[in-house]
Formats: sequence, structure tokens, C-alpha cells
Amino acid sequence: MKVWIDQDLCTGDGLCEEICPQVFVLLDDGLAYVKDDGRALDDPGGAEGVATVPDGMEDSVREAAEECPGECIFVEE
Repeated sequence: MKVWIDQDLCTGDGLCEEICPQVFVLLDDGLAYVKDDGRALDDPGGAEGVATVPDGMEDSVREAAEECPGECIFVEE
């Protein structure tokens, strides 16, 4: 499974980070990014910043995508 965030749609609520901090992080710019091996993929972000979801985190990532008020989390099964 892969996941990425469209920062243009991100509202900065931080629910994703709250639900699954192993995969999502809110940075100083107030926007959420995905993490890959603990490193925020913010250069570039968006569709270019695609992370592989660690084993066992799939349900949490799906929940974060469903709960996101900005609908900016995209999951690729």
C-alpha cells in the first residue's frame, strides 16, 4: 500500500498525525506530509511524495484518510 497527501487540500487539522503518527506528520508550515522510514516527504510533497505504508499500519492509514476533513489523503492499494 502507498499513500500521499495533496498539500493544496490539507486543512492542517492534524487528525492524520493523531490517528497514525508513524505515517503522517504536521510540519512547521501547518500542513501534513507522509513519512517514509521516519523521514517527512516534503521535498517534493504532493503526488511526488509517495510513501510505502509499513506493515500493520494499513487500517490506521485508511482511517486517517476517511477522517480527514480536507479529503487530501490518497491511498493506493
